[in-house]
Amino acid sequence: MLNEFNFQSKLPNWGTSIFTVMSKMAVEHNAINLAQGFPDFNCSDELLELVHHYQKKGFNQYAPTAGVPTLRKAISEKIGKLYNRHYDVEKEITVTAGATQALYTAISSVVRAGDEVIIIEPAYDSYVPDVTSNGGIPLYVPLNQDDFSYNWDLVRKKITRKTKLIILNSPHNPTGSLITKDDIKILEEITKNTDILIISDEVYEHITFDGETHFSLAKSEELSKRSFIISSFGKTFHATGWKTGYCAAPEFLTKELRKMHQFIVFSSNTPIQHAYADYLNDENNYLNLPDFYQKKRDIFLEGIEKSKFKIKPCKGTYFQLLDYSNISSMKDFDFAEYMTKEVGIAVIPMSPFYSEERNEKLIRICFAKRDEVIKKAANILTKL
Repeated sequence: MLNEFNFQSKLPNWGTSIFTVMSKMAVEHNAINLAQGFPDFNCSDELLELVHHYQKKGFNQYAPTAGVPTLRKAISEKIGKLYNRHYDVEKEITVTAGATQALYTAISSVVRAGDEVIIIEPAYDSYVPDVTSNGGIPLYVPLNQDDFSYNWDLVRKKITRKTKLIILNSPHNPTGSLITKDDIKILEEITKNTDILIISDEVYEHITFDGETHFSLAKSEELSKRSFIISSFGKTFHATGWKTGYCAAPEFLTKELRKMHQFIVFSSNTPIQHAYADYLNDENNYLNLPDFYQKKRDIFLEGIEKSKFKIKPCKGTYFQLLDYSNISSMKDFDFAEYMTKEVGIAVIPMSPFYSEERNEKLIRICFAKRDEVIKKAANILTKL
């Protein structure tokens, strides 16, 4: 039906997410789906049994809005062990219906019409619509093109009296780069004596490679005072469909976040929260992730070593960027469509992660797949 009303979209420049588009295309053409960022293997039997246990025990009604207390306690203890920062269980940790909901809720709780928000590009595609739907003005700062490091001089130039928020992501999707100790020191200096807030998207915090360390903003005394730190159990425990994440933030920010949270989702899945609370008791369930995913990354890289693709460094996440300039002159979306329909491997083009059209000849693949699928895909890619 045509629009018969004087109706204007709040997001006129946005259509269906590239992840939905490419995954749908993968299904339609029976392609190996290396596009969307989810595993093709199940989460652990222990975790499944814990969920079933709490379902049978009757933990099936609304959870407290802030989250099940035992899970918030487990989250606080994990952050304390890893990053030496204590977050108050009652006042500073909120369980959310996934990290994407946490991002939207955090942005909605602080951004008003006319506020400027600095977004580091390439960027996860929910940041910008989250900002603009709340009346904010996104200002874009690209990572350095050679190594995807931060351009702090450009960040400084973007800061004005209207700057409300800086959004960071490390380990970084889609580049696999990491924020460093030096980056944190510079950010401390940039934001000191300002009212600038930070969202630190750390959903891949447990997936780093080659001995690299994730530097959470929770480690910084200065930055943790002004930051929403967001993570995801789905990414950590291979259960993206359960949509459970959390936000750690100082009390004054958590208070505002929870005001919005209660009216967006009220609470998240009860038996799954209880299961995660128990599952977090064994720290090996997340400390073993770097080795687990590095093995998969290395299987993939070995498999395409003799291909025409140029490999970009991947220090974290379960994504790998590939430069296809030796194979095709097509624009990245056209190449991704060709790969899906003709080659039989669905990939994600790089350009949707930017605010303006780019043609860097880069695609993103997800190696959170079974080893045999990774090997099969690598074999196909080597023949191009």
